[in-house]
Amino acid sequence: MPRGNSKGVSNALAVVLLVVGLVVGGVVGIVAAPAISPPQTLTTTLVQQRTVVVTTTIGQQVQPVGPLPPVLEMSVVRLGAGLPYVPVSLTDKRLTLSGEIRIGALLSLSGDLRTFGENHRAALELARDDINNWLSKTIPNLRVVLEVEDTATQPEQALAKLQALAARGIKMVVGPLSSREVRNLKTYADENNILVFSQSSTAIDLAVPGDNIYRMIPDDRKQGPALARLMWDAGIKFYVPIWRGDTYGDGLKSATEQAFKKLGGSVDSGIRYNPDAKEFATEISSLESKVRDAITRYGQNAVAVHLISFEEGVLLLQEAAKRDVLKSVRWFGSDGTAGSGDLQKDAVAAQFNIDTRFLHTIYAPTSSDIFERVRNHVKQVYGREPDTYTYTMYDILWVIVLSVLTVDKYDVLAVKGVLPSVSSQFFGASGWTLLNEAGDRIGGDYDVWAMDKVGDTYEWRIVGRYIASADSVSWAAGYEGKYT
Repeated sequence: MPRGNSKGVSNALAVVLLVVGLVVGGVVGIVAAPAISPPQTLTTTLVQQRTVVVTTTIGQQVQPVGPLPPVLEMSVVRLGAGLPYVPVSLTDKRLTLSGEIRIGALLSLSGDLRTFGENHRAALELARDDINNWLSKTIPNLRVVLEVEDTATQPEQALAKLQALAARGIKMVVGPLSSREVRNLKTYADENNILVFSQSSTAIDLAVPGDNIYRMIPDDRKQGPALARLMWDAGIKFYVPIWRGDTYGDGLKSATEQAFKKLGGSVDSGIRYNPDAKEFATEISSLESKVRDAITRYGQNAVAVHLISFEEGVLLLQEAAKRDVLKSVRWFGSDGTAGSGDLQKDAVAAQFNIDTRFLHTIYAPTSSDIFERVRNHVKQVYGREPDTYTYTMYDILWVIVLSVLTVDKYDVLAVKGVLPSVSSQFFGASGWTLLNEAGDRIGGDYDVWAMDKVGDTYEWRIVGRYIASADSVSWAAGYEGKYT
């Protein structure tokens, strides 16, 4: 589906960027980009409600995209077609660093988010190759080396693998994927001066200023309102949550419930399940009873189920598909299921998505040629639409490496001192990567995903976008009215 270029920008973000604009001149520069003919700049006009991105060749006048007055304009240099942009001001730095920049990666290559982890590894390896290709033209005696470990999406294994990386001298790590994993290794990372940069952790209680955890995604205080608005606009007045009992599930369940009640809706106490369980007949039986009672009180069209799961959601939906009452109401998911390869491949779970007009939310990356290049790479490797965190994974490696180059040493404390500034001036596969005081990405919009059937094949589609600044949903062409 086409993806728009506009992003919601809060007043707080505008203030942050204004400060960045004032201090950029004093930031130590990165090595110059390789010669590209012709060189290009990316001029970004930041306005109070959105970001407008305009690409132009140096020497040509920038053509304005919209009539909104600018808050700040920044120029950054492009490293090549389909490659990121870095600040023009961060150039011509002499480096003493040589050899290898060793970066660890904690990926979910097995377990509840296996297909997500596969996407992320492909994007990460593409980023490594892109960075090394760039370095070969600018600093030929320096390269990035990845050391990948499988966490199996398990908190204990994530910690053990982080400790193994640390024992090998690796102090900067990409991942892990889930908030449950991040929470379990946070103390070790903080106490042992290890920088951990997650592509997808969204738990609210992990937004802690000054710690060693960074996240290239907003926390779930942003996703909750998106889900609430989707349900409310669909005519839902009462929903039953069923969620994985962990840091991520508890936080998103609470954020969505609070937002939905503000709109005037009501929420059942719901069902909190063990995320390590292997069958869910008891939980689905309880859900069936709750939904039946809710239909009696509110009517079928006003009742929904909110599922917060990872790819164990396949087992839940297989069980739910056996019960007509659960197929008779709307279902809503979240970033844990949007784009799931396991849901797509399982015919029962995929058809259940279609039957219930199931909608899933996930943070919306900014469309660009960088985005499309990463997207096409992963689609070529796995034959499926990549999840949003594929793009944030690509960007994280760039931001870490650029920060290391900025301080000219592999030193966590020094890198932490410049990483927020470097990240604020980077435009990659997911867009501008601005971080807040807790080291998390500043909020934006959310894509709305749904399952579709084309012939005998089930495919994910992006059918709309939640616009945070307007608290409204914009539907893609052809989907207006289908889900409301």
